[in-house]
Amino acid sequence: MSTSTPSQAPYYYVPAPSTYPITGSVALFLFALGAVFWMNKVAVGPYVFAAGLLTLFSMMFRWFRTVARESESGLYSKRVDASFRWSMSWFIFSEVMFFAAFFGALFYARSLSIPDLASLNNQLLWPNASSVWPNAGPMFDEAFTPMGAWGIPAINTLLLLTSGVTLTWAHHGLLHNNRGQLKLGLLLTILLGALFMTLQIYEYVHAYSELNLKLSTGIYGSTFFMLTGFHGLHVTIGATMLTVILFRVLAGHFKPDHHFAFEAVAWYWHFVDVVWLLLFVVVYWL
Repeated sequence: MSTSTPSQAPYYYVPAPSTYPITGSVALFLFALGAVFWMNKVAVGPYVFAAGLLTLFSMMFRWFRTVARESESGLYSKRVDASFRWSMSWFIFSEVMFFAAFFGALFYARSLSIPDLASLNNQLLWPNASSVWPNAGPMFDEAFTPMGAWGIPAINTLLLLTSGVTLTWAHHGLLHNNRGQLKLGLLLTILLGALFMTLQIYEYVHAYSELNLKLSTGIYGSTFFMLTGFHGLHVTIGATMLTVILFRVLAGHFKPDHHFAFEAVAWYWHFVDVVWLLLFVVVYWL
């Protein structure tokens, strides 16, 4: 069994029962509970949040290690590989639907709700309503400055587009068994993702401190921070997965004909790139 390659395995590998799913569920529960406590200034909130985070990271490390060992020992056949591909495809589709909901909320507010509130039919109720976007809504009366497109957002767009190129370059290195190109491409992609997040954090600080643009800034602020914030979370998750892949590459894992873990993360990263392009055009530019 240990000498057979994954493409030659004649069986469909079924792992033994595992505690990882229930451990992950408990970790996410503690994570969410701690966040709620923390936001409501309950004293134990930060500690519960940290416990959930540590439990989640510990579970992920052990689960990733187990799957990597199973893959490298030749337990996965072509049918298992096909299952992985379908699973990752459906996962990314679920992420597409996740962002579609937020883009839909933005479209509804911008193209339907705001113009309707400013229409002649609602002038008596909302005499100060305006249909011009960006607009926080008629109930928000504080001055704020919308986030412009041609600054940090444009730089971040260039960074993510470049990261897609470096990741594709790394993939070509893997396909041609050029390990040096593979390692360098992965490292550059991770660094570009980290720089993206650093600039986005700076953008948020600038928005809160100088533009009076906050999550509570009406419909504009809520849609802006929900869309960009969740995208930032996905960039962080993608960079984390790329880091795991880089460590596996350094450990000698993956071959030109056996590297779906790399491909799965590459699919996810390119999906994150596409979402950002939509964000840049719809949220920042238009």
